[in-house]
Order: sequence, then structure tokens, then C-alpha cells
Amino acid sequence: MIEIPSDLHPDLVPLAFLLGNWAGAGVADFPGSEKCNFGQEVTFSHDGRDFLEYVSHSWVLDDEGKKLRPLETESGYWRIDKDRKVEIVMIRDQGVVEVWYGELADKKPQIDLVTDAVARTAASGPYSGGKRLYGYVKGDLMWVGEKATPEVPLRPYMSAHLKKAVTPEEVAAWAKDLGDLPDDGIAFFR
Repeated sequence: MIEIPSDLHPDLVPLAFLLGNWAGAGVADFPGSEKCNFGQEVTFSHDGRDFLEYVSHSWVLDDEGKKLRPLETESGYWRIDKDRKVEIVMIRDQGVVEVWYGELADKKPQIDLVTDAVARTAASGPYSGGKRLYGYVKGDLMWVGEKATPEVPLRPYMSAHLKKAVTPEEVAAWAKDLGDLPDDGIAFFR
């Protein structure tokens, strides 16, 4: 069951399934780039206004699942209108700013998105647009991204399977409520 925070802006209720901290792994594969497994942490949060804040960090994993180096970082703002149309403004660490538009599927937590505008700095690599699909499946968040460059037509390049995660602070607060931890709670995790 999806919990809807009491202070969530009413317009965002259809996107409540995204809220929280997510962590998991996926695969990246695109011509001209290293094929790799990656780890990812994603946070969707809100502050009562009519948008969700989005932050994603990913990193290359070795064969044993250990972090090798950063892969991508992106952040942005997600909105939805009364007709279930979704719009996103996103910035990536590679020097790319994107505007995405899409739609929340009818009667299921799935969002199809496509880029409407892409701006790049001189230092960024070639990129001309993309598509993404996000889905909430059996309590997990899954996504697949497609990418195009002037040299490579639109094709899948990343996908991940993320599970709902909690922070040590959240665990400490719950445990403290049960009386299991010292007064500062968080010391248990140090």
C-alpha cells in the first residue's frame, strides 16, 4: 500500500508511489561507452509545493558488486497536471539540461517520458534526446532509459531495478520508539 503524506500537495497524489529513497542496481550499455553494471540511489521528496524533487546518483560496480567510480548524477523537479501529464526539468553532471514530457498511465503506476528540449555545454558528450519508462511493480521501482546521439539512433542505454530503502536515521527513530537504542538513536549505526 502506498502511503500518502498529509502535507503532500494534492496535485502530487498520483505520483506518491515515487516518494522515498530507492536503491538498487542495473546495466548500462551504449555504443562508444563502457558496458557496465551500476548501482543507483534515487530520492523523490517534497516540501509541500506542487513538485517532487528528484536526485539520482549512480556508480560503476565491479564483478563483486563494489563501487568503482561515479557514473552519473542527475537532479530535477517533477510535476503532474489534472490530466495526468507529467513534466520534468532535469540537469545532469555531464553538462546536460533536459525538459521531459510524458503521461502517467491510466489505472497503473507507470510513467512514459520523452525529451522535449535538450541543452548541452561544450564539455558534454553528444546527446540529442531520450525516452524513459518508470514503473512501480510489486513495491519496487523499475526504469529503462533510451538515448540518441547524432551518430546513434534512439536505443536502450540504461535500466535498473530499485527497492525502497530507509536511511539509518529512519531505522534509528523506529528502533528508539521501541526502546532498543540509546537516547541519541543514531549512535547505534556508528
